[in-house]
Amino acid sequence: MLLPHAETLAQARSYVAALADHALTIESSSAYERVLLELDRVHGDDCPALDTEDLTDDRDILLAVASKAVEELEDFGVDPLAVELILAMLVDAHDLDIG
Repeated sequence: MLLPHAETLAQARSYVAALADHALTIESSSAYERVLLELDRVHGDDCPALDTEDLTDDRDILLAVASKAVEELEDFGVDPLAVELILAMLVDAHDLDIG
């Protein structure tokens, strides 16, 4: 994995982790954690560390940035179907979070 790919993946993972941290229910937090697990699975568990320090608490901003980073993974050779699955999981987790 080249540096730009690792940076994009780290950004996606960090923002999804922040969403899990700020989730309103345990169910929605678990749903975000499943998104992280799928990101890790797609990358063969070769994943950079999370950095959620100094990220906004606004879940809508976190969702937008996480979604954009996940979409950008296609540019680094991640299967488009896997990206769509991850995005769908992320939207489902967000829908569960907002009730």
